[in-house]
Amino acid sequence: MRRFEQRFRTSAPLPLAPSKIVVVGGGFGGFYALRTLQKLLESERASLTLVAPNDYLLYSPLLPEVATGVLDPRDIAVSLRQTLRRTRTVLGHVTSVDFGERKLRVEGRESATEMDWDKLILAPGSVTRQFDIPGVAENAHGLKTLSEATFIRNHVLAQLDAADSLPDTSAGRAERVERLTVVAVGAGYTGTEFVAQMQNWLKGIATRWASIDPDDVRWLLVDVAPAVLPELGEQLGKEALGVLKERGVEVRLEVSVESATATSVTLTDGTVVPARTLVWGAGVAPSPLIAKLGLPTEKGRLVVAPDLSVPGHPGVWAIGDAAAVPNLAADPSTPTPPTAQHAQRQGVRVARNLAASLGVGEAKPYVHKDLGLVADLGGFDGVAKPLGVPLKGPVAKFVARGYHLYALPTAAARVRVATDWLYSSILPTRVVNLDQVRSEDALIAKAQGA
Repeated sequence: MRRFEQRFRTSAPLPLAPSKIVVVGGGFGGFYALRTLQKLLESERASLTLVAPNDYLLYSPLLPEVATGVLDPRDIAVSLRQTLRRTRTVLGHVTSVDFGERKLRVEGRESATEMDWDKLILAPGSVTRQFDIPGVAENAHGLKTLSEATFIRNHVLAQLDAADSLPDTSAGRAERVERLTVVAVGAGYTGTEFVAQMQNWLKGIATRWASIDPDDVRWLLVDVAPAVLPELGEQLGKEALGVLKERGVEVRLEVSVESATATSVTLTDGTVVPARTLVWGAGVAPSPLIAKLGLPTEKGRLVVAPDLSVPGHPGVWAIGDAAAVPNLAADPSTPTPPTAQHAQRQGVRVARNLAASLGVGEAKPYVHKDLGLVADLGGFDGVAKPLGVPLKGPVAKFVARGYHLYALPTAAARVRVATDWLYSSILPTRVVNLDQVRSEDALIAKAQGA
């Protein structure tokens, strides 16, 4: 690979001035695009700038393990400045893009600025999908950011601590039920892994409380879909459902939330569930920036050509969850799913296509056959489908962890995560409530601006 990239670095004469390349978004797509551009293009050929709200790449598939305290939040936050050393990092949100003047506006934490660009890659990612359901925005917490994962863990601990000290009265028993109930919406990866791993984690720390048994905690997983983990197929979905039910998790399918308050959740079947914990993992939506661009979209995602370019706008590309990239390896009439696997590989391909526009290499369409999906259900349980082969139990768990170690972008991150997994298997589970994140900072509505 190095020989390939080195050969193309010198295949075109240097320009009079470096081309200004700006990448919007520091997720998987933007990170891998810049890392590849640093290898393909000399500093004399291109200057690289990243605009992102945070100075780290978040390896979001492992957020449930942050929520359970198995992993330290820093383990899955890869420093952008340390890793992308040739890239200038600007912290902030892009609020508008002028394609005619080739300028964009960045709103930082303390000030706003305008930025020029010659080549632009849009990779702003996605946010937790919101629905117009009374009380959800004010009371539901997502699991898409480090703040949300950290808050949920501390919140659940705080609810159990409070329930443990309630008096044995009618009012105390009613409040106890509310505090010992966790409702998770969305039976895809986020919701299913969260419930499975949190339930398993709680069993391991039950001795923390004098009057609470793990069976006292009610776990309720709901989804409008007819199956759990539909992305993995019917067989593995049933396996996951069986694991959840065996552990005592209630699963309500083809049901959703009608309304929510601070102390209850009302479902669409009329059931009122007393609960003070509502976790929302029902899908993702493209970054709000996409709707502000005035460009054609498909189900909210920016329409792009097979080579990831934005039609009608030379020098502009879009990738990741915010782009409707034709899935040439499966069904070209449908976009690639919004997964880290696709975003990472689209980042590499868009970098090579952008380099080709500067005379370095050759542009090609994006084609990637899915390598498979994995789900960690806590303990020794898991389900996985690597290269189409269905796996379950400890084997699937091993494959899931192996895949995550492979997918983490740096050796340091792999060592830290693997070390924490080793410690969690031989040392007592950590159960300290550090109370680091305010509730309002972990609400879905707050995370939409991230």
